[in-house]
Amino acid sequence: MAIKIFIDQGHNPTGTNYPGASANGLNESEVNYQVGIYLRDLLRSDPRFEARVSRPMPTTEVGTDNVTSLRERVEIANAWPADYFISIHCNSNVNPDINGTEVYIYQFYTQANWLALDVLDAIVEVVGTKNNEVRANPVFYVLRKTAMPAILVELAYLTNKSDAEKLQGDQFQFAYGIYLGILRYFDFA
Repeated sequence: MAIKIFIDQGHNPTGTNYPGASANGLNESEVNYQVGIYLRDLLRSDPRFEARVSRPMPTTEVGTDNVTSLRERVEIANAWPADYFISIHCNSNVNPDINGTEVYIYQFYTQANWLALDVLDAIVEVVGTKNNEVRANPVFYVLRKTAMPAILVELAYLTNKSDAEKLQGDQFQFAYGIYLGILRYFDFA
Protein backbone atom coordinates (compact mmCIF):
# COMPACT_ATOMS: atom_id res chain seq x y z
CA MET A 1 0.00 0.00 0.00
CA ALA A 2 1.42 3.38 -1.03
CA ILE A 3 2.45 5.98 1.55
CA LYS A 4 0.16 9.00 1.15
CA ILE A 5 1.89 12.38 1.32
CA PHE A 6 0.00 15.66 1.19
CA ILE A 7 2.04 18.60 -0.09
CA ASP A 8 0.79 22.02 0.94
CA GLN A 9 2.20 24.85 -1.16
CA GLY A 10 1.91 27.75 1.27
CA HIS A 11 -0.04 30.88 0.34
CA ASN A 12 -2.20 31.66 -2.68
CA PRO A 13 -1.37 33.27 -6.05
CA THR A 14 -3.73 36.23 -5.49
CA GLY A 15 -6.26 37.56 -3.01
CA THR A 16 -6.62 35.23 -0.06
CA ASN A 17 -3.48 34.51 1.95
CA TYR A 18 -1.47 36.19 -0.83
CA PRO A 19 1.35 36.13 -1.62
CA GLY A 20 3.51 35.35 1.34
CA ALA A 21 6.89 37.06 1.30
CA SER A 22 8.29 38.91 -1.72
CA ALA A 23 11.88 40.00 -2.31
CA ASN A 24 14.60 39.99 -4.95
CA GLY A 25 12.00 39.65 -7.71
CA LEU A 26 10.46 36.49 -6.25
CA ASN A 27 7.01 35.81 -4.80
CA GLU A 28 6.83 33.13 -2.13
CA SER A 29 3.55 31.68 -3.40
CA GLU A 30 5.05 31.05 -6.86
CA VAL A 31 8.19 29.35 -5.52
CA ASN A 32 6.12 27.24 -3.11
CA TYR A 33 3.77 26.22 -5.91
CA GLN A 34 6.52 25.04 -8.27
CA VAL A 35 8.60 23.23 -5.64
CA GLY A 36 5.42 21.45 -4.56
CA ILE A 37 4.62 20.36 -8.11
CA TYR A 38 8.16 19.03 -8.59
CA LEU A 39 7.91 17.15 -5.29
CA ARG A 40 4.50 15.72 -6.20
CA ASP A 41 5.85 14.49 -9.54
CA LEU A 42 8.91 12.90 -7.91
CA LEU A 43 6.70 11.08 -5.40
CA ARG A 44 4.19 10.00 -8.05
CA SER A 45 6.99 8.52 -10.15
CA ASP A 46 7.85 6.26 -7.17
CA PRO A 47 5.30 3.43 -6.72
CA ARG A 48 5.88 3.46 -2.96
CA PHE A 49 4.13 6.84 -2.68
CA GLU A 50 0.89 8.57 -3.53
CA ALA A 51 0.97 12.38 -3.48
CA ARG A 52 -1.54 15.22 -3.62
CA VAL A 53 -1.06 18.98 -3.49
CA SER A 54 -3.15 21.79 -2.03
CA ARG A 55 -2.68 23.89 -5.20
CA PRO A 56 -2.78 21.65 -8.30
CA MET A 57 -2.81 24.65 -10.69
CA PRO A 58 -0.86 27.93 -10.46
CA THR A 59 -4.18 29.78 -10.17
CA THR A 60 -5.70 27.55 -7.46
CA GLU A 61 -6.96 29.54 -4.45
CA VAL A 62 -7.48 27.72 -1.16
CA GLY A 63 -9.98 29.36 1.19
CA THR A 64 -11.54 32.80 1.24
CA ASP A 65 -9.33 34.40 3.93
CA ASN A 66 -6.27 33.44 6.00
CA VAL A 67 -8.27 31.42 8.53
CA THR A 68 -10.27 29.42 5.97
CA SER A 69 -7.20 28.97 3.77
CA LEU A 70 -5.27 27.27 6.55
CA ARG A 71 -8.31 25.28 7.68
CA GLU A 72 -9.09 24.00 4.16
CA ARG A 73 -5.51 22.83 3.62
CA VAL A 74 -5.63 20.81 6.83
CA GLU A 75 -9.16 19.49 6.16
CA ILE A 76 -8.19 18.25 2.68
CA ALA A 77 -5.19 16.37 4.11
CA ASN A 78 -7.16 14.95 7.05
CA ALA A 79 -10.08 13.86 4.84
CA TRP A 80 -7.88 12.04 2.31
CA PRO A 81 -6.45 10.82 4.82
CA ALA A 82 -2.77 11.56 4.26
CA ASP A 83 -0.07 9.67 6.16
CA TYR A 84 2.25 12.71 6.19
CA PHE A 85 1.81 16.45 5.63
CA ILE A 86 4.55 18.68 4.18
CA SER A 87 3.96 22.43 3.97
CA ILE A 88 6.36 24.35 1.72
CA HIS A 89 7.29 27.98 2.38
CA CYS A 90 10.02 30.57 1.81
CA ASN A 91 11.33 32.77 4.60
CA SER A 92 12.13 36.47 4.86
CA ASN A 93 13.88 38.74 7.33
CA VAL A 94 14.51 42.48 7.61
CA ASN A 95 18.22 41.60 7.86
CA PRO A 96 19.30 40.55 4.34
CA ASP A 97 22.27 38.61 5.79
CA ILE A 98 19.99 36.03 7.45
CA ASN A 99 19.92 32.90 5.28
CA GLY A 100 19.41 29.16 5.28
CA THR A 101 16.84 26.41 5.58
CA GLU A 102 14.82 25.43 8.63
CA VAL A 103 12.02 22.96 9.22
CA TYR A 104 9.27 23.47 11.78
CA ILE A 105 7.44 20.77 13.69
CA TYR A 106 4.74 20.77 16.36
CA GLN A 107 6.87 19.00 18.97
CA PHE A 108 10.28 17.36 19.36
CA TYR A 109 10.88 13.58 19.62
CA THR A 110 8.01 12.66 17.29
CA GLN A 111 7.81 11.06 13.85
CA ALA A 112 7.53 14.58 12.40
CA ASN A 113 10.81 15.44 14.15
CA TRP A 114 12.65 12.51 12.55
CA LEU A 115 11.18 13.29 9.12
CA ALA A 116 12.13 16.96 9.52
CA LEU A 117 15.74 16.08 10.35
CA ASP A 118 16.08 13.90 7.24
CA VAL A 119 14.42 16.49 4.99
CA LEU A 120 16.52 19.36 6.35
CA ASP A 121 19.80 17.46 6.00
CA ALA A 122 18.98 16.44 2.43
CA ILE A 123 18.00 19.97 1.31
CA VAL A 124 21.22 21.38 2.77
CA GLU A 125 23.22 18.63 1.07
CA VAL A 126 21.54 18.96 -2.34
CA VAL A 127 21.05 22.75 -2.56
CA GLY A 128 23.89 24.00 -0.35
CA THR A 129 21.87 26.22 1.98
CA LYS A 130 22.84 26.81 5.61
CA ASN A 131 21.37 24.38 8.17
CA ASN A 132 19.23 26.43 10.57
CA GLU A 133 18.03 23.36 12.48
CA VAL A 134 14.65 21.79 13.15
CA ARG A 135 12.51 24.07 15.32
CA ALA A 136 9.35 23.35 17.32
CA ASN A 137 6.49 25.81 16.86
CA PRO A 138 3.16 24.59 18.26
CA VAL A 139 1.44 27.81 17.11
CA PHE A 140 1.45 27.01 13.37
CA TYR A 141 -2.08 25.93 12.46
CA VAL A 142 -1.00 23.34 9.87
CA LEU A 143 1.25 21.64 12.42
CA ARG A 144 -1.23 21.51 15.30
CA LYS A 145 -4.43 20.65 13.40
CA THR A 146 -3.23 17.88 11.08
CA ALA A 147 -4.11 14.32 12.07
CA MET A 148 -0.77 12.98 10.80
CA PRO A 149 2.93 13.85 11.26
CA ALA A 150 3.41 17.31 9.73
CA ILE A 151 6.40 19.45 8.88
CA LEU A 152 6.67 23.02 7.59
CA VAL A 153 9.74 23.55 5.41
CA GLU A 154 11.16 27.07 5.09
CA LEU A 155 13.22 26.44 1.95
CA ALA A 156 15.42 29.54 2.18
CA TYR A 157 15.27 33.34 2.60
CA LEU A 158 13.86 35.39 -0.28
CA THR A 159 15.46 38.43 1.34
CA ASN A 160 19.01 37.03 1.12
CA LYS A 161 20.64 37.46 -2.30
CA SER A 162 22.38 34.07 -2.36
CA ASP A 163 19.31 32.20 -1.08
CA ALA A 164 17.08 34.09 -3.55
CA GLU A 165 19.29 32.95 -6.43
CA LYS A 166 18.86 29.34 -5.27
CA LEU A 167 15.09 29.80 -4.89
CA GLN A 168 14.99 31.16 -8.45
CA GLY A 169 17.25 28.65 -10.16
CA ASP A 170 17.24 25.52 -8.01
CA GLN A 171 13.53 24.83 -7.44
CA PHE A 172 13.79 21.25 -8.67
CA GLN A 173 16.80 20.68 -6.40
CA PHE A 174 14.80 21.89 -3.38
CA ALA A 175 12.06 19.41 -4.29
CA TYR A 176 14.62 16.66 -4.82
CA GLY A 177 16.14 17.44 -1.41
CA ILE A 178 12.74 17.00 0.24
CA TYR A 179 12.16 13.78 -1.73
CA LEU A 180 15.59 12.43 -0.75
CA GLY A 181 14.88 13.26 2.89
CA ILE A 182 11.59 11.36 2.67
CA LEU A 183 13.40 8.35 1.18
CA ARG A 184 15.98 8.43 3.98
CA TYR A 185 13.25 8.71 6.62
CA PHE A 186 11.70 5.48 5.31
CA ASP A 187 15.13 3.83 4.86
CA PHE A 188 14.50 3.68 1.09
CA ALA A 189 17.82 5.43 0.28
